[in-house]
Amino acid sequence: MTHDDDRTIPVAVIGAGGRMGSEACRAIEAATDLELVARLGREDSLQAVVDAGAAVAVDLTVPSATRDNVRFLVDHGIHAVVGTTGWDEESLDAVRTRLADAEGVGVLIAPNFAIGAVLAMRFAEIAARYYDSAEIIEMHHPDKLDAPSGTATHTAAAIARGREAGGLGPVPDATEKDPLGARGALVDGIHVHAVRQRGLVAHEVIQFGGAGEQFTLRHDSFDRASFMPGVLLGIREVASRPGLTVGLDGYLDLG
Repeated sequence: MTHDDDRTIPVAVIGAGGRMGSEACRAIEAATDLELVARLGREDSLQAVVDAGAAVAVDLTVPSATRDNVRFLVDHGIHAVVGTTGWDEESLDAVRTRLADAEGVGVLIAPNFAIGAVLAMRFAEIAARYYDSAEIIEMHHPDKLDAPSGTATHTAAAIARGREAGGLGPVPDATEKDPLGARGALVDGIHVHAVRQRGLVAHEVIQFGGAGEQFTLRHDSFDRASFMPGVLLGIREVASRPGLTVGLDGYLDLG
């Protein structure tokens, strides 16, 4: 693809009218090595991404649209950085299958772009092997469409991996009756509690318990600006990472 300056990466934002999308547009425009070549809203055709000559597209849409968007981008040889949640193993496998025929194309699907949230997940996996009990409380603004959050689901999976590595069995819990679901969702054997409240942005508390001890990891995003360093990192790295990467930790050197 040719564009004015070989040092700049031409980028399209899909979902540019949303809260995250408009923040991403501002961050890309402020970056000297990136060029925002297309902003797509709900009614815009994805063909605009191709016509604008974008090398990378950032998908910050809604769960119902994101799979089709990524399919289109991969088929047109455009790298994708995806912040939209709602992906399950089946839909991730479909992306892997499609990428097998798209040589050199990279897709990053990240449940959270905040560096601190990514670190919290990594630290949670390390801590999990040392504690009998683990629970997650995730707190978000009331306009969020899905629960539990992608970050919480990703964190639960990390804790489950850590517990397995530590040889731990199920989390102790004698609850026999819970007709109202007070114990929350069970994700990979870990209880997850979702709070939706006005004034919040994105927050996660990971609690570990052992005999006579509690260890708590907490991450708070007070502003969507906190996600932008991760989004920009994804844009800059995705072309050099062909295939599917799930989680921004795949682009960070966390050992």
